[in-house]
Amino acid sequence: MELNENKEKLRDYRERAKALVAQMTLEEKVEQTLYRAPAIERLGVKTYNWWNEALHGVARAGTATVFPQAIGMAATFDEELLEKVGDAVSTEARAKFNMQQRGKDTDIYKGLTFWAPNVNIFRDPRWGRGHETFGEDPYLTSRLGVRYVQGLQGHDENYLKAAACAKHFAVHSGPESLRHEFDAVVTKQDMRETYLPAFQACVQEGHVEAVMGAYNRTNGVPCCGSHELLIDILRDEWGFEGHVTSDCWAIRDFYEGHKVTSNAQESVAMAMANGCDLNCGTLYTYLVQAVREGLVEESRIDEAVVNLFTSRMKLGVFDHKEDNPYDRIPYSVVDSKEMRAFNREVSEKSIVLLKNENNTLPLDKKKLKTIGVIGPNADSRNALVGNYEGTASRYVTVLEGIQDYVGDDVRVMYSLGCHLYKDRTTRLAEANDRSSEVRGICEESDVIIAVMGMDATLEGEQGDTGNEYGCGDKPDLRLPGIQHDILKIAKEYGKPVILVVLCGSATALTWEQEHLDAIVQGWYPGAQGGKAVADILFGEANPQGKLPVTFYKTTEELPDFEDYSMKGRTYRYMTQEALYPFGYGLSYTTFDYSNVAFTGTPDIRQGVEIRFTVKNTGAMDGTETVQAYVKARRENAPNAQLKGIRKVDLKAGEEKTLTMKLLPEAFRLFNEDGAAEYIAEGYEISIGGSQPDARSCALMGRKTHLLQID
Repeated sequence: MELNENKEKLRDYRERAKALVAQMTLEEKVEQTLYRAPAIERLGVKTYNWWNEALHGVARAGTATVFPQAIGMAATFDEELLEKVGDAVSTEARAKFNMQQRGKDTDIYKGLTFWAPNVNIFRDPRWGRGHETFGEDPYLTSRLGVRYVQGLQGHDENYLKAAACAKHFAVHSGPESLRHEFDAVVTKQDMRETYLPAFQACVQEGHVEAVMGAYNRTNGVPCCGSHELLIDILRDEWGFEGHVTSDCWAIRDFYEGHKVTSNAQESVAMAMANGCDLNCGTLYTYLVQAVREGLVEESRIDEAVVNLFTSRMKLGVFDHKEDNPYDRIPYSVVDSKEMRAFNREVSEKSIVLLKNENNTLPLDKKKLKTIGVIGPNADSRNALVGNYEGTASRYVTVLEGIQDYVGDDVRVMYSLGCHLYKDRTTRLAEANDRSSEVRGICEESDVIIAVMGMDATLEGEQGDTGNEYGCGDKPDLRLPGIQHDILKIAKEYGKPVILVVLCGSATALTWEQEHLDAIVQGWYPGAQGGKAVADILFGEANPQGKLPVTFYKTTEELPDFEDYSMKGRTYRYMTQEALYPFGYGLSYTTFDYSNVAFTGTPDIRQGVEIRFTVKNTGAMDGTETVQAYVKARRENAPNAQLKGIRKVDLKAGEEKTLTMKLLPEAFRLFNEDGAAEYIAEGYEISIGGSQPDARSCALMGRKTHLLQID
């Protein structure tokens, strides 16, 4: 739809919303600012619950396709794929909504306003909720966030398919235990370079319908009551026209945790006056009293409710069924054969091959008699799904995926190996009570596949985890419990040992990198994850995933968790060598670049176009992830930063000549005042399958191609 037509349609929705809100009493308007908005029968307004989740599939509302967790989808580095996932999720969402509406079911998780994606920056690998994000890089997060929003919201000229929500605005990434009282202190430079770009992209490119404020304070002010964030930046600077919601019960934190207000009335007045339209919680009931006490203007409440009803009207819930094409989506699309096949494809593309010494992988089942599968995540459904998940009709664990693949041709022997994080599998047993079983299996097997890692009971949101890890953040980067000890036992037998790690964040695999034969990062790979992992292990699919986060060697390398300065954090600002760098990932084939050159005279203020040829020089079909990095030649400037991505499918021996356009924004830096600027010292552009750093080039076995702009 043309921009002018879109604005005209939006004005129509807004005028309809204004006319509706003008008929409401103060009490009725206030009730509509709660996440459980009651019906107003005299005006034909139905009950609506705003709270719904779709981080990697429709969540918490029964059967739905459970895609890989967001961090796994980020590892695909694939914008088009993320939009297809968003479209699949909103297709199921509409199908479920249509079914629920027929049954007059308006409960929580039954609406069309989805509080996803999470576009916070995964700045510290200890943060428990990091696996909900698209990783540590603002550019990658922006590209994937925009396309996921577009997939969820659709491209109909009249209606939103679903309403997406960019969260948590802004500067939110732990610690979980302190989030209700924490002040994230950040410089203007870090705000503009790191913490805001993905939100800006979702607003200005993705036209995201909603933005959720964060729990924490930013520079002293609670995010859900920040005039700077919600009005100055979001509405006035970026032109946001949707609605703003609080995080759940975050407004209560104003006086209970942050201590910036004295009571509920002052808190709701602060949030509402500064741009928060919707309360995930119940505290906004105090708005009636706040208006009568003169703490907030009723006209501001009118504005908030108009914003909310405009969103509902965009979804078509006030129009005739025959007018809205999404009302015709049948329930039969949910959990269909096609959805399961697509889910498996997404999972395959998310898996990252970290090590493959002497071409241990892919395995050839014809050469194997017995496979030993060990580890607490080998047969774990929890390790497939992450958090904010739906319910699959079938889960395929890694053990089941391997068993299904080899069938009766190969014996598969299995041991839990150890508890996920305790030193024994049952309370009355002695420590390391499965070690003898592990030894027996290793002795009998031709190859050992160890499936280790974590699940969302160990890393996740505060309150969701239920063990001694407590708040959901990780105490360190090691594999939990005695998993490392079990790997050492497996190594003793001289058989090939393949480690499959299922978790949502970086782990310190220093010993594993030195001693094991192959390492596969599987993330939380979704309900079809076991099939996808088996496809990778046996060469039915060629790994193409790239790391969306840096894997560090030790926790000791990291700055203090509570320090929000970007200095020393992520690949963009770290000075030490990574274990596995951001953007790294191996393939079963090899790729060669040639003829890398500018297509014309480079002008950073107009954008720069680069032409290059990529050839698959190996014996297996594969997909290369072309990455462009830009390094400003200025002292104290960030390291080379990702500024371009291109996925290229190549058959064995095939080559393609491609172009990539780097926009002017790729060359902008920000000064201490947060102002964008170009520099006179020049730039260096890297084109290749990884970062240009020495560690990436050593692991990949090839250097990237460099171009200079003076």
